[in-house]
Amino acid sequence: MRTALVLATTLVLCAAGDAGAQQPAPQPQPAAPHAPQVVAVATGETRVTPDRATLLVAVETRAATAAQAGADNARRLRATLDALMKLGLTREQLSTVDYSVSPDYQHDPQGQRPPRVVGYVARNTVRADVRKLDDLGRIIDGALAGGANTMGGIQFTSSRMDEARREALTNAVTKARADAEAMAKAAGATLGELLEISSQPYFEPRPMMEMAQMRGAAADATPINPGEFTVSATVTARWRMR
Repeated sequence: MRTALVLATTLVLCAAGDAGAQQPAPQPQPAAPHAPQVVAVATGETRVTPDRATLLVAVETRAATAAQAGADNARRLRATLDALMKLGLTREQLSTVDYSVSPDYQHDPQGQRPPRVVGYVARNTVRADVRKLDDLGRIIDGALAGGANTMGGIQFTSSRMDEARREALTNAVTKARADAEAMAKAAGATLGELLEISSQPYFEPRPMMEMAQMRGAAADATPINPGEFTVSATVTARWRMR
């Protein structure tokens, strides 16, 4: 009886093993096709009226020696700074951006002799931060009257630059979505979920007037018209199509 029971159990186990061996191996499922996507790049703009400016005011002096050129320059620059502060600018709004003393060379027109030193040139450049654009003309005239003889490098900006940049970004995203919807429709699809959106690095536009040599004060108040400038932003966005 025990021998028959062992034999039956062995037969059952063998049958189960044979059945498992005969089952087909699972086949890999085909990969799902890549979902179609649409990418749009767009630039948005907004216009801004400047309400602030920075101005480069320079004093340039010449003398037979470097020490004398530097001394004359310091005297004239001090008078220029005093004139600017009387017009309402604070010390925090006036900062030195460049100072140099260098030989003044005279060159032979025929090129037969090497250049020779005929004196020295001292130059001191100060940046004035003007927070009321209506004062800019008076500040220019005051600097010239105080002793400045090189003026310019005006850069206009606005106190609402961050707000203007965000408006430009909003316009860019709106344009990018409209473009993406048009492309999806032309392809016989509709726009799905937003997958990614990014903006390019932003550089603040600053309309600029170059430095110019000036002598003396202007007869009338110097007119300044900054106009407007454009703030732009570019975005890249990617959507799924369905």
